[in-house]
Amino acid sequence: MYKIGQKVVYPMHGAGEILSIEKQEVMGEEKEYYIISLEINDMQVMVPVGNADKLGLREVNNEAALQKAFGVLVEKSRDLSDNWNHRYRANMEKLKTGEIEEISEVIKDLYIRDCEKGLSAGEKKMLDNSVGILTSEISLANDIKPDEAKELIFSYLKQHQQE
Repeated sequence: MYKIGQKVVYPMHGAGEILSIEKQEVMGEEKEYYIISLEINDMQVMVPVGNADKLGLREVNNEAALQKAFGVLVEKSRDLSDNWNHRYRANMEKLKTGEIEEISEVIKDLYIRDCEKGLSAGEKKMLDNSVGILTSEISLANDIKPDEAKELIFSYLKQHQQE
């Protein structure tokens, strides 16, 4: 069980801090919920305590995991499908895991594709959302401003353009 004040990541939504643990009645059933304030869009979400693991709620990563994520950002891109629909579905599956290395891989692949060939509107939105999710975790993990975290991500990504 997580504690009030703990920093967590909620897949597809990003990182935030647990503000409280409250009992709420939803659909006639009383359950405990984590009330999480997310970095992205100043949003609050309620996550059922009993389903937190199943929904992929996890602690913010430590420095070693962040370094692995940065390593993914500078790796060579894989050969991706030319079919945007296949790419989109594959990337969505990676994002749903909530794992930082998977999110970094989606960002890297979409960023490189955007630089080389451009992205569809849906993929551009996915890239922006993915960067926001990673930015929020880096920001909370390193206690830095989101703008600084975003600059850090793009500094790693730009290493591809210099090769």
